[in-house]
Amino acid sequence: MNFNEDTRGQLRAAWRLTRPYWVSEQKWSAWGLLAVVIGLNLGNVYVSVLLNQWNNAFYNALQELNSGVFFRQIGIFCAYATISIVLSVYAVYLQQMLQIRWRRWLTDRYLGAWLTDQAYYRLSLQNNPTDNPDQRISEDLNSFTSYVLNLSLGLLTSIVSLFSFLFILWGLSGPARIPLGSWGNIHIPAYLVWAALVYAGLGTLLTMKIGRPLINLNFAQQRLEADFRFALMRLRENAESVALFRGEHAELHVFRGRFAHVFDNFWRIMKRQKTLSWFTVGYAQVAVIFPVVVVAPRFFAKEILLGGLMQVVSAFNSVQSALSFVINSYTDIATWLAVTQRLSGFQTRLDLIVDAVRAPQKIALQRAGEGVSVTDLDIALPDATPIMRGVNFSVAGGEAVLICGPTGIGKSTLIRALAGIWPFGQGQIRVGAGTSLFLPQRPYLPLGTLGDALRYPGTKGEVPNARLAQLLTDFQLADLVPHLDTVDNWAQRLSLGEQQRLGFARIMLIEPALVFLDEATSAVDEAREARCYRILRHAPWRPTIISVGHRGTLRFFHDRTIDVTSFACAERDFTLPEEADLAMADSVRIRVAGAE
Repeated sequence: MNFNEDTRGQLRAAWRLTRPYWVSEQKWSAWGLLAVVIGLNLGNVYVSVLLNQWNNAFYNALQELNSGVFFRQIGIFCAYATISIVLSVYAVYLQQMLQIRWRRWLTDRYLGAWLTDQAYYRLSLQNNPTDNPDQRISEDLNSFTSYVLNLSLGLLTSIVSLFSFLFILWGLSGPARIPLGSWGNIHIPAYLVWAALVYAGLGTLLTMKIGRPLINLNFAQQRLEADFRFALMRLRENAESVALFRGEHAELHVFRGRFAHVFDNFWRIMKRQKTLSWFTVGYAQVAVIFPVVVVAPRFFAKEILLGGLMQVVSAFNSVQSALSFVINSYTDIATWLAVTQRLSGFQTRLDLIVDAVRAPQKIALQRAGEGVSVTDLDIALPDATPIMRGVNFSVAGGEAVLICGPTGIGKSTLIRALAGIWPFGQGQIRVGAGTSLFLPQRPYLPLGTLGDALRYPGTKGEVPNARLAQLLTDFQLADLVPHLDTVDNWAQRLSLGEQQRLGFARIMLIEPALVFLDEATSAVDEAREARCYRILRHAPWRPTIISVGHRGTLRFFHDRTIDVTSFACAERDFTLPEEADLAMADSVRIRVAGAE
């Protein structure tokens, strides 16, 4: 194998992914299982050596027409075959046990890393976001553990078989005499060993040269398949919207476009595998007759009997098979390297997020006191394009403030920065030390029962259904009370207005000290909107409320408004509404020092 820098980098990446499990808290059971699996595989190699010796006695008995020895050798073969079957079955069973335990450990580790420090969200904010992290956790980890165990154990077995049968072949092959006319003869000791080495070596080099493009092709195929599957999933999640828009033709165009990429890449894989198959299948067919042709001169010279011939052929095939491990496994190796690249890239992105979180933050977020205070805050996009500069304001504990401004100015991004999930920019933010809750325009409803969706992400202690029923009734969702224990896809079953009211019920259940509302009543009529805000404003714990919205009616439910128009960066062009449209009763305009 040509260990260039790229290959060494791939092997280092594979080791970085493999090592943690084998030094983890499960290392002793993992190494124990691995040792047993290795022992079973080596036992099978030993049985193969015994069967090689059996070939000699069995075929000599046939040549000599010795029926007694013939039937005795049949019995010996049955014993060897039984032992081999038992060893093979338990080797596969225990290897699968090791694989699923390793996969479970890796899955827990990656799920934890993906969810820690909101890495799942920060990954989506990057300029070149990691594609399909769900596939990397669900499918790539399974493929990685499977290929690592299969390939590593296969390689170990091949190495042991190689040296075992090389020793046998060396003793059986004898020398070769190559006449060179007047120059005499060349004597090659154990010529069958050298023939096997040359035959398998040339085959391995050619296989690697022909099949190397499969690595990148398989990498691309996994990504394209995941993209196609994601598009199908999006239609299922937004079935009603597509149906209302009569968007079937547009969706079909998207599906066909994505599948066209899958088809084109797979076609390239097919053509490359066809080229590789021409060689590997031809190589395997020649390997059937090649050892017979090579050893035939000694048989015709009566230097060995039929049993010796068959033993030599068996040993030669075992050596050639061991040396051909790369040839026989190259498709799996290519797929494994592609999976390793995907997981390594995913791991690198997660590590970068951990480093970014641990590093000093440009937006310093402090949790202390009550309310919210913002000092000299600049907000930018992930590519460093500035959105707002010099944002300064404060919100007292228990106060309700409405943030307003033209669409696209960055109001939602501002409150995401206040909530601590938008890291791009610089400045100081202080928020109250209590619990905070962010309610977006479309509240997240997890899989499970309606009660689970209402309790999400969790409340202190157990909440009885009677309390949940009362909350649903308060927000005019009484018709949902009988379904509290019903499992359904509630994000699709409920209208957006119902989901938004359910979000307000969730606030009353969790009782956060600070509430961020981002267009949280956009799909609710004005009467129900008023009811939602009235219940929230009269909550006994008096939460601090920061809202974003465009409806003029929202001003009646807040103590004051903050117009962020003056904080917009000069680089961003907005067509602002008329001043009269922006004016609200009791509004407070906060402007950068020196602004008109």
